Amino acid sequence: AEIFLRLPPDEPEHLFRAALVCKPWLRVLRDPSFRRRYSVFHRAPPLLGLLHRLQVFEGDPAARLAPTTAAPLSPYPDLSRTRPLDCRHGRVLLHVGVGAWHFVVWDPVTGEQHRLPEPGIPWLIYTAAVFCAVPGCDHLDCHGGPFRVVFLVTEDCTDLVKAAVYSSETGAWSTPVTMDAGCDVQHRRDAIAAGFYYTPYVQPRRGAVIGDEAYFTLRWGNPVVKYNWSKNRISMIDPPTKDVYKPGVRKEYGNHVALMVMEDSSLGFACVEGSSLHLWSRKVNAQGDAGWVHCRAILLESVIPVASSDDKPFVVGCAEGVGVIFVSTGAGLFTIKLDSGLVKKVAESGVYFSVLPYMSFYTPGMVLALASCLLFCDFFIESICSLNGWFMVCEQLLVRQALYVLRTSY
Repeated sequence: AEIFLRLPPDEPEHLFRAALVCKPWLRVLRDPSFRRRYSVFHRAPPLLGLLHRLQVFEGDPAARLAPTTAAPLSPYPDLSRTRPLDCRHGRVLLHVGVGAWHFVVWDPVTGEQHRLPEPGIPWLIYTAAVFCAVPGCDHLDCHGGPFRVVFLVTEDCTDLVKAAVYSSETGAWSTPVTMDAGCDVQHRRDAIAAGFYYTPYVQPRRGAVIGDEAYFTLRWGNPVVKYNWSKNRISMIDPPTKDVYKPGVRKEYGNHVALMVMEDSSLGFACVEGSSLHLWSRKVNAQGDAGWVHCRAILLESVIPVASSDDKPFVVGCAEGVGVIFVSTGAGLFTIKLDSGLVKKVAESGVYFSVLPYMSFYTPGMVLALASCLLFCDFFIESICSLNGWFMVCEQLLVRQALYVLRTSY
């Protein structure tokens, strides 16, 4: 078991090879206690796949969870029109336009799906977040269990910003709450003074969830909207700087920012200015006042490939818990690790606005438990067939590989 713990989580095929060597190894790897020890040992779930969101005028993205490992995830739900909205805590939130618009919460590892209705707010533009609702959970191995969905919209006709939260435990939405008009008075004045027709458009990008609060952004100037779902209250936070992110000032960067959860569980804000990636964190001082603190600037010019001299990098998302930022250029979609500066290309060039990283541990025990219930399901049979190449590895090769991993981990 100590050797298996050190097998890399972003290469789950190693665990499956080990599980097929002999029954004693299979018993170890399918034990729920091993899955728990494995997730604690590696601390953060690995990236297993990517979805992404587009702006309204860009249409709907392809209905596909693009894998980043060899893990055979369950097939994308067979629905005629879907919009992925969020990935968090082992779940994917989809907005489905089949019949009446509704939501589907999908677990790509187990294949489990939950359908829930909309909260009854006529939306013009919207965003949402899904997250685990288990008190005290460390979110290392979230599969099954209660969850919540936060839905934030710019209401049609009224142009008001409204929000509601759904609980899987009660099966109901909270009463929708409206952002006080006084919250965005200065924001409205700044937009009008700059010559813009002002509407508080909610940005259709992934937000950040910290405790009882969910954070999203509005379109003009990127102010942050904070929704406290436990108190059912909406407020607004100014962005780190008012000069860098106005579309009229920096059109190529104006709408490309990412909210994230920092290592100290504070709210983070990332954006590219010029050729540098800037990171801010929202800190609370000794007097209890919150403000933005500039954490670091990373020069991208020498590390992120571009397609031409006119090509500019921009931020399209982050992977929480692993310190990874997604940056898009004409040369492709790249990740940059904040601790090491390591850059990796994860997708070809395309239209990216908000990348949704699906992160989860994937161990044999999870799949075997699922198989006992769904032995004759098509997706399980296809998954097993896709693993045939892995099953042919001999025991001696596996042992040498595992021992090498163990030696090099010290």
